[in-house]
Amino acid sequence: MSAAPLPRIAVVGNPNTGKSTLFNALTGLRQRVGNYPGVTVARKSGTCDLGGGRLVELIDLPGLYSLAAVSPDERVVIDVLLGRIPGEAPPDLVLVVCDATNLLRNCFLAAQIAELGLPAVLAVNQADVARERGIEIDIPLLAGRLGTAVALVSAWKGEGIADVRRTLLRGLDQRPVLRRSEWPEAIAAALAEVAAAARDATGRDIPPALAQRFLFDSAPTLAESAGWAAPAREPALRAARDRVRRAGLNPPAAEPLIHYARLRRDLEGVVRGTGRESRSAAVDRILLHRVLGPVCFAVFMLGLFWSVFALAKGPMEWILAGVDGLKALAAPSLEGMPMAQSLVTDGILGGVGAFLVFLPQIAFLFLLVGLLEDSGYMARAAFIMDRLFGWCGLNGKSFVPLLSGFACAIPGILSTRTIEDPKARLATAFAVPFMSCSARFPVYALMCAAFIGPQHGALWESVAMVGMHLVGLLFAVPIAFILTRVVLRVRPAPFVLELPRYQLPKVKDVLWRVWQSVWEFIQKAGTIIFALTIVVWALSYFPRDEALAERARAVAVAKGADPAAADAAAAAAQVENSWMGRMGKSIQPVFDPAGFDWKLTVGVLASFPAREVIVSTLGITYALGEETGADSESLYAAMREARWTEGPRAGTAIFTLPTVLALMVFFALCSQCGSTIVTLARETGGWKWAGISFATMTTLAWLAAVAVYQVGTALMS
Repeated sequence: MSAAPLPRIAVVGNPNTGKSTLFNALTGLRQRVGNYPGVTVARKSGTCDLGGGRLVELIDLPGLYSLAAVSPDERVVIDVLLGRIPGEAPPDLVLVVCDATNLLRNCFLAAQIAELGLPAVLAVNQADVARERGIEIDIPLLAGRLGTAVALVSAWKGEGIADVRRTLLRGLDQRPVLRRSEWPEAIAAALAEVAAAARDATGRDIPPALAQRFLFDSAPTLAESAGWAAPAREPALRAARDRVRRAGLNPPAAEPLIHYARLRRDLEGVVRGTGRESRSAAVDRILLHRVLGPVCFAVFMLGLFWSVFALAKGPMEWILAGVDGLKALAAPSLEGMPMAQSLVTDGILGGVGAFLVFLPQIAFLFLLVGLLEDSGYMARAAFIMDRLFGWCGLNGKSFVPLLSGFACAIPGILSTRTIEDPKARLATAFAVPFMSCSARFPVYALMCAAFIGPQHGALWESVAMVGMHLVGLLFAVPIAFILTRVVLRVRPAPFVLELPRYQLPKVKDVLWRVWQSVWEFIQKAGTIIFALTIVVWALSYFPRDEALAERARAVAVAKGADPAAADAAAAAAQVENSWMGRMGKSIQPVFDPAGFDWKLTVGVLASFPAREVIVSTLGITYALGEETGADSESLYAAMREARWTEGPRAGTAIFTLPTVLALMVFFALCSQCGSTIVTLARETGGWKWAGISFATMTTLAWLAAVAVYQVGTALMS
């Protein structure tokens, strides 16, 4: 007999109320991340022990200010609360998280949830901030006014967590319902008309709360998802709204007016103290200054990438030593089986090792970005970037998806669901793949560590890394301008975002998110990268021509090469004669204007399914002998020594500064990620925009790489 399902508690609240911090405090590491059935919106849930072994499932719903659902994230909240997610009943209890410093505004969402008729309790969070500002809240009086249990908590400091658990336990046992507002007679009659008309059109009973959304909300998405088609819906809603207008009320404004009027009465005497200016406001006078703000932002980003290089250097060396040690252990046991030895050492260990060596840099990148985000600074960065986005038809809301794109384009595209305007959402999703995600990071890191750092120093290495991350943004903004102003004609929309307070990040939460990202990165290396590495190895290993290899070895010996160098020359001849070498040589003329030889061309082709594969591909194509795997110094040295073998550039270095910059720019702009293309197609409703995105980015990448190489070569000649 299967165990009974755990009681389900939905956690809702405004953005920046500390909802997710409270969720993390209650669930610890007992969390799962997935998608809602049939919906692409991420679902985060976890198990919470309320005491005495009584377990419940907490569901962390997307933050929202109102149930007037416009974006997909907001619609999911409505669907979860009403039990409209396939296979899921409504939650057994709702935990509404409010900000102690903005209680009136936060309680508006609680008032809307009261109309759902679901059992609900409140957690008044950020009590420590309220105390700092001289704000006092009478919790027993608030609980009596609202008709439910209320807990005062500071999730960030871990204060009051036990009270929240007791409140949840009381809510499950007593099932209290929040006090509702009383609707004027005209609105009550209009709601009855809407519910009856929707029932007649759909053949299903319409909950009163859903009828309110139909009447008050201008967006038709909820009505359409309920099956109420426009021909029957529009006349019924028009008549109901006219009834409200005849009573002297404006339908869109009626709901907040009535709820806020009741809430002001309920909160009278509950909140004492006017509050003082926070320290965050004083800091914002500098970080949000029109001139100093962008300067500080640029300094922070430069310092971030410099820190990534500095912190990751030691762990990268440990990983390289580990890969070399594994090769040394594996090679002798496979002596006498040259193909198996090459597969294990050059293919598996060399290819995947060349990819995993950048794991510390990516981990530190996620860590530092997470610290900035949890400190409250990233929301300020959105306001700074709003000035940049305004002229191209977007606003600061696009910054969050674009910022997510610096980690991975897929969550960046998915996070565009928070943008209400479908056209602005499409334009932002189109721009997200231009952001330099973590998959591009190993390419930049390889080029910087092999060439820019040794030749120009660590500072220019950091400048180049920041510059590559800016390249995508510099292209994304003009393309967004063309889309929003010319193609889609997006209406300008104001940017409204509540700034969270500055605070010390909760290191435990940040480290947990870093671990999730790193583990996803490792899984990718163990699946996609591993499979592609084997394919690349096979293409570079076969066909074998021992006579050709012997001739190359003899030529090297005749020139005075030692045995290791002679073996390397023989291996190079085999790679050049392989299927991969032949393929690269046949396509290389296309990339010749960008300064790419056939090995770089092979890397570009192999990395179209996933950008990172170029690192393992170069590790394989440059793994010239047992002593030189796809690790740091041996690969760097092989690339530095690579020379053109034919044509007007014969004998000259392949990896000049223009070539290195051209390769980095190509990867900064090219859409080389199959998962991103699939996600874009799914979010935009078809393959049209995904195909346009791939063609546009690939063309721009090639043109930009050619321009960088040609101009750079001309300047250096």
